[in-house]
Amino acid sequence: MLTMWVTQDEHQQLLDRCDGKQLAAWMRATCLNTRPARSSRLPSIDPVLLRQLAGMGNNLNQIARKVNAGQWSGLERVQILAALMAIDAGLERLRHTVRENGGDDDR
Repeated sequence: MLTMWVTQDEHQQLLDRCDGKQLAAWMRATCLNTRPARSSRLPSIDPVLLRQLAGMGNNLNQIARKVNAGQWSGLERVQILAALMAIDAGLERLRHTVRENGGDDDR
C-alpha cells in the first residue's frame, strides 16, 4: 500500500485526469505504463441456468412494456410490482450463493 499526501486541488486534478476510471488503476497504468491485471475470475455458469435467466429477462421486458403502455389497472400494477420485488430478492439470493461459491459479481 502506498500513501501519498496531496492537496485537495491536486486530488481533484488527478480525478479529472483519470476521466472517470478508478484512480488507483489509472495511476498504475500511467505511472507504470502497464495494464492492470484482472483481479477476479468470472464464475462459470451452467448453460441451462443461463438460458432460464435469459428467458426470465425476456418475460420481464414484456411485462415492462405492458406496464409502461398503461395496459393494466392500478391493482394489477401493484401485483406486478410485488412480483418484481420477489424476483429481485431471488436474484440477490442467487448473487449471494455465487459469491459464497467463489464467484465474483460486479453487477
